[in-house]
Amino acid sequence: MALLTFPHFSSHFPSLSSFPNAPSFSPTRRYCLTKATGTAILWFKHDLRTDDHPALLAASTFPSLLPIYVFDHRILSRFSDETLELLLLALQDLRKALKDRGSDLMIRFGNADSVIQQLATEVKATCVFAEQEVEYELRLIIDVLKQRLKSVTVPQGSPRIELWQTPFYEVKDVQNLPASYDEFKKYRLPVSTPLQLSVSTLPGVEIETDWGVLPSYDDIKGFMTSSQRKSGENWSLIREVSAETVLRRKALEYGDRIERSSSFGQTPSRERSRSVFVTKEGNIVGGGTDVVLNALAAYLRYLEGTARDDWQEVHERVRASESRNGASFIGLFGPALSLGIISRRRVYYEAIKYEQERNAGFLSPFGYSAATIAAAVDAVCSKEWYWLMALRNQKINDGVYSTRIWKWKGFLIEYTVAGEDGPAVLLVHGFGAFWEHYRDNIHGLAESGNRVWAITILGFGKSEKPNVVYTELLWAELLRDFIVAVVGEPVHIVGNSIGGYLVAIVAGIWSDLIKSLVLINSAGNVIPSYSFIPLSRVQDRQTSGASWLGSRILLFYLRLRTQELVKKCYPTRVERADDRLINEMLRASYDPGVLVVLESIFSFNLSIPVNFLLEDVKGKVLIIQGMKDPISDSSSKVAMLKENCDGVLIKELDAGHCPHDEVPERVNTIICEWIIGVESNILVESRV
Repeated sequence: MALLTFPHFSSHFPSLSSFPNAPSFSPTRRYCLTKATGTAILWFKHDLRTDDHPALLAASTFPSLLPIYVFDHRILSRFSDETLELLLLALQDLRKALKDRGSDLMIRFGNADSVIQQLATEVKATCVFAEQEVEYELRLIIDVLKQRLKSVTVPQGSPRIELWQTPFYEVKDVQNLPASYDEFKKYRLPVSTPLQLSVSTLPGVEIETDWGVLPSYDDIKGFMTSSQRKSGENWSLIREVSAETVLRRKALEYGDRIERSSSFGQTPSRERSRSVFVTKEGNIVGGGTDVVLNALAAYLRYLEGTARDDWQEVHERVRASESRNGASFIGLFGPALSLGIISRRRVYYEAIKYEQERNAGFLSPFGYSAATIAAAVDAVCSKEWYWLMALRNQKINDGVYSTRIWKWKGFLIEYTVAGEDGPAVLLVHGFGAFWEHYRDNIHGLAESGNRVWAITILGFGKSEKPNVVYTELLWAELLRDFIVAVVGEPVHIVGNSIGGYLVAIVAGIWSDLIKSLVLINSAGNVIPSYSFIPLSRVQDRQTSGASWLGSRILLFYLRLRTQELVKKCYPTRVERADDRLINEMLRASYDPGVLVVLESIFSFNLSIPVNFLLEDVKGKVLIIQGMKDPISDSSSKVAMLKENCDGVLIKELDAGHCPHDEVPERVNTIICEWIIGVESNILVESRV
């Protein structure tokens, strides 16, 4: 556990010092630019706190204030069961904190835009405060609310909606930020100071109203079940079981023997009167802001001895969840950050304050004196960077297709969608790539009568790169959840390289989500007469010294030779490996967290046989193979597929490792014809 015993020397993120050569940034941020009159509605979503809450501070200047939380199934559907537990506990604490200041928290169920419109009419609201969002579905809800508020009439006109954020850096115009993190670091922006709510009493509301009762966990689950679409009712269960569990069951059904290390044991939970692990599973820190701050203090002081039971429990969980260097912070505090129980800059402030306490007020330019301080600072600064980039990219949107954001387990995932009608198609890129690698396939497939989604998976492109252990099963679960939550229906799923292996796992485990499978120069092996399915757990893939060093050497090598390596993958049309593709790969290589992703290369498990994964989708598999692939022996691979995989259609192309981008017109034609054939068969089968 080297991370927790040695200092961490990192200068990745901006310090507290201010530098004069930064671009135009505002020293303060004001949310109500007009006089605070009438009633303000404060809509809580992912900001479940009174500490460091700019909108609450601004709303407190209104004569009347009505805080509200709406249980909206469109928002709740993104949460795991454990996060739902955490949500209820956070709301309980938030309501108490508001009551202590003479206010309350209204609880409502339904579509938030409709509920708030009705409430604004009843209380004659003049302003609605809502936290700014980058997630596409939530932005849509806010846009609908804006339109609905136009129909509400009050003496001052229609209620205005004030979008706010808790500024980590004082950025005046996010569009002026560079897309490269390497360039962003040069600004050396200071981190803003958390706000304290200065008023002891908040304004109330003048009308009689029913504030609502906080529901139980069972109430919420019942509400979610009743709100789900008919087609999604069975799918909700799919998301609750891990890929490893399903694979183990599937392997046993085939009579296979599973090899798996069991050297790691879970730390048994212990009942403590002041435990900060408040959910049933007890895997994450939760409760109210004060509880989370207490846990954060314990986390930062991991190297110090303590007689407090609650702090000892935190230290035990740190050891148990440190699957790789620094991963324990996101593992323990990630959900609390996502729900806004504590702000990112509050975490930064507390970490830096403790660092100064350890060093007599001094901050070393060479890094932090404790690994837990470094883990906390790196995590929140990284999350802020990806949030800013998501906001920037959606505002600029300089590409052909609209950029959208989906939040998965609290992490920001970038994707795009095209097409109005037809079968659903999901495109999945390979290692080191991003959704734009399908730049000339998206339009072609959509124009042929399909609805096309292309995703950048966690750890690549402009999607977030958190400090987690990246595995093929983690990515497969991400794709599963994307199909369920975003696409909402079975898909024709297409994958290139490692993306092909990932979509094969999805098809092999959750075949109900798949209409057909298209593998383009896929990774993975065909193993004749396989006798076991080797599975490993996240705990079995802890970072080694070799992977730590290897990832850094690999990153240096890739930055030097990216253009050369990519061009080799396009042997028949080298010009397709253009500057646009190369520059984005290089840009992403400087993102925070990229080294963590590269470390995963050394622990990938690609030994689950492809022929095993294709068993349940016989007759629904198309193989597109570039026969000049410099990475693998295409002739041998095709021969193995033909011999060991029944019901597979194989198309051999004069191309390299990325036929979809090297010869997009040819690949588009093949895929479109394939989809038409599969859809025709589905239609015939439905009539039988």
